[in-house]
Amino acid sequence: MEILEEKVLLWLESARFVKSKPGVYVLYDKKLNALYIGESENLQNEFSKYVDTNFENNTCKQKTHTYQRTFIENPKERKRQLLEDYKKKHGEFPCCNVNTD
Repeated sequence: MEILEEKVLLWLESARFVKSKPGVYVLYDKKLNALYIGESENLQNEFSKYVDTNFENNTCKQKTHTYQRTFIENPKERKRQLLEDYKKKHGEFPCCNVNTD
């Protein structure tokens, strides 16, 4: 189930080339189940950290296969809204958001 209106991208193929802008992102497993909804003031830095460490110390996010991202000026508010909408629809947060948000 895709959460953002942006296209779904393969994780390692394009994650290194994200622009240095604020935005929100959704990480998915191979079956397009949302694993994590996140935000950052600099998606390039955030994704570089993930790519370089292969989600070291986060076995939940290590299942990432694809992702969506969108650039937006107020990523914290948009993430909050996405999480709220997801919980209304599914009764819970994505599995990797449970212990972090």
